[in-house]
Amino acid sequence: MKLELFEPAMCCPTGLCGPSIDPELTRIATVHYVLKQRGFDVSRYNLASEPNRFVENANVQAEIAKGLDVLPMTIVDGKIVKRGAYLTNEEIASLFGLPIEAFAVQDGEKPKVRITLKK
Repeated sequence: MKLELFEPAMCCPTGLCGPSIDPELTRIATVHYVLKQRGFDVSRYNLASEPNRFVENANVQAEIAKGLDVLPMTIVDGKIVKRGAYLTNEEIASLFGLPIEAFAVQDGEKPKVRITLKK
């Protein structure tokens, strides 16, 4: 399964910079990190830093011709699954067959991801 997220223009690829950070962007960054750590094929494209990705995808190009309010847009295996908003944790968990606990804050703590360091 391949998930692609096409986002509006932001100051950096993830939008996690500047004086005030949108908590929704932090949530999405965490979700994408968790998915990548579990071996899923996920990509995020920012209109400001990767406009070629928007032009190369005919579906995205057709949608943004209607207006940029369709962003963010999520595409799974080449099909648009959501426009104008990010997928919720529940929607992502359902799509990937994962428990919601993989992404949700539990007992005030963020999801834990185990990493290994190679020597």
